[in-house]
Amino acid sequence: MKNKQKAAEKPQNEVPRHSRVVCLVSEEEMAIIDGYLRKYKITNKSRWMRETLLAFIHQNLDKDYPTLFNEHDMRR
Repeated sequence: MKNKQKAAEKPQNEVPRHSRVVCLVSEEEMAIIDGYLRKYKITNKSRWMRETLLAFIHQNLDKDYPTLFNEHDMRR
């Protein structure tokens, strides 16, 4: 019965994840992360970690996107 309820709660458009990423942190770093999650009432640590990491990567890719001219030439 519980398995059917969990399956019904999962969004249908979500892509299954099979690749694992492992990251080791120190006790102090873990305390900072746990404090942040408690402060902002984040219950899904895995989703938060994934979204935070991918948002950072996406911002850097947008910033480093190749252009025809460099910034100095465009400001002339």
